Amino acid sequence: MSKMADEVQRNLIKAIDRDALFLPTLPEVALKIRLAAEDTDISIAALSKVIGSDTALSARMIKVANSPLLRANFEVSDVGTAIRRLGVNYTCNLAIGLVVEQMFHAKSEVIEQKMREIWKQSMQVAGISYSLCQRYTRLKPDQATLAGLIHLIGILPILTYAEDHFDLLADPISLNHVIDNIHPIIGERLLRSWDFPDALASVPARFQDFTRLSESADYIDLVQVATIHIHRNTSHPFSEIDVVDLPAFHQLKLDTAGGLLSAEMDEAMTMLY
Repeated sequence: MSKMADEVQRNLIKAIDRDALFLPTLPEVALKIRLAAEDTDISIAALSKVIGSDTALSARMIKVANSPLLRANFEVSDVGTAIRRLGVNYTCNLAIGLVVEQMFHAKSEVIEQKMREIWKQSMQVAGISYSLCQRYTRLKPDQATLAGLIHLIGILPILTYAEDHFDLLADPISLNHVIDNIHPIIGERLLRSWDFPDALASVPARFQDFTRLSESADYIDLVQVATIHIHRNTSHPFSEIDVVDLPAFHQLKLDTAGGLLSAEMDEAMTMLY
């Protein structure tokens, strides 16, 4: 690591320890959706009204509801029908994750591109996590999707920081070092500040521990398998890890025989596009 990257990392850690690092607040529409999700008697019409207040979010929900992965026999054209197809719980968690996407915007072209790359990875991991969860576990697919969407959320404050520090912004190698080393800590801190449940808040800090053995299959296991899959055949260091060597792979009781699993994950990668 360069001297600058080391210094930036120390400064960020100090800021985290002092609670002095700026952490973005969860957007108002996400808070309203979370409140709606806590109402076990909420009607589809009421939830449609909350989601419908955000035009971009509504469009994304309809697009997901029409995903080939869901294999429905008719096309959805309104939010209410999308909620009926996806279910209230899945709709709420997916909507919260998609609202987070709207926070991934930057002033500089370099940072904007980086944010787009991070969000693309997040959507791919979320799609795979949903598919694996639904087919191979008794976990909640809506929670699995949200776990994938937020597993890299700790990168957001770092990129925001970099925009205000030109030396770091101009040195992509140092920036990547800082991101790799710090984003898990910031991610967990951010999610806990948003009152995410422990099963999700712990994902950013723990999903890169590929030797981790969970007591039973959990959302971190799903995110780990999905993460290794999306990086296969790339220059990323994760491409050197064979998915079958992951304790998470065996905890989920997956099987690569016949290549069906890989094909399933390839299809699921595009579910949220």
